[in-house]
Amino acid sequence: MADIQGTYDELFSAVPNKLAALLDEGDVGGSAAVFVDGEPVVDVWGGFADAGRTAPWERDTITNVFSTTKTMTALCALILADRGELDLDAPVARYWPEFAAAGKEKVLVRHLLSHTAGLPHWEGTVEELHDWPAATARLAAQPPLWEPGTAAGYHSLTQGFLVGEVLRRITGLTVGEFLVRNVTGPLGADFHIGLAAEHDHRVARTLPPPGRDEDYTAGAADP
Repeated sequence: MADIQGTYDELFSAVPNKLAALLDEGDVGGSAAVFVDGEPVVDVWGGFADAGRTAPWERDTITNVFSTTKTMTALCALILADRGELDLDAPVARYWPEFAAAGKEKVLVRHLLSHTAGLPHWEGTVEELHDWPAATARLAAQPPLWEPGTAAGYHSLTQGFLVGEVLRRITGLTVGEFLVRNVTGPLGADFHIGLAAEHDHRVARTLPPPGRDEDYTAGAADP
């Protein structure tokens, strides 16, 4: 059985056992933490942080959490709303005037947060995804696919830009900067949106699941 590091309450031994089983089946590395009523009952890790299996997965290894960043971005927006700096029922264009183009003058901030803005698809290039001004300019010029607020569709690649640009227009800060100043910094939380180079050595590279190659794309399960 794979060697699992860390600590856990015996009532939750199924968690490290499952992690060990996944590593035995071919997964490279991973970690898991469980809190109950604010108390840690599981904090375990094992395996490796690289495809060559040369760098052990450590207690402070970090990895991409994908759409969890949507939750953190929404949290930042809600903090601004709680402070009275952001009105969730206001048109997005109040804060981001260029966004009113292409019939989006009635899109409300709450539509961005609830995936009902009608902008679920990314129509730009991969390069633009790494260029904030280019990405937000493209979305500002894009027409909605449906009347905002009348239907929901997961804004998988666009919500972060949409909510994040509203936040930036209000505060002058990126989502990552705002998060550090108002959430993760005060809490001492090791979560980042935009990672400083000093942490690069801690990052576990994302690898396809066992039996898949680099062209693997996740999708819906077969019926």
